[in-house]
Amino acid sequence: MRNLLFPPTSRYYNTETARFKAADGQEVIHLKRRFIAAPEHFSLLQEHLVTEGDRLDNLTALYLNDPLQFWRICDANGAMLPAELTDEIGRRLRITLPEGIPEIPNVTG
Repeated sequence: MRNLLFPPTSRYYNTETARFKAADGQEVIHLKRRFIAAPEHFSLLQEHLVTEGDRLDNLTALYLNDPLQFWRICDANGAMLPAELTDEIGRRLRITLPEGIPEIPNVTG
């Protein structure tokens, strides 16, 4: 069952739901686990070299025009702990299109 509870910009958009019947008979609807594709499956727009003071919300606002899209940088870099992405000065972060969106020819960042 597809959910329509989340906007298209949410990481949970299009995540399937399931139903669970509790011991008291109450039915609970929950999200199924969200599986993330391997980073190489995302089309690269550009890379960012981490500098001191970088934060994912600021980087996401800069590159994707929405600070709430930080999860896209996490997905593109295989991060489970977002803060670790900006801990290392000089680390290269992949800025990508969402999963399933192919590369746009002749567009560079």
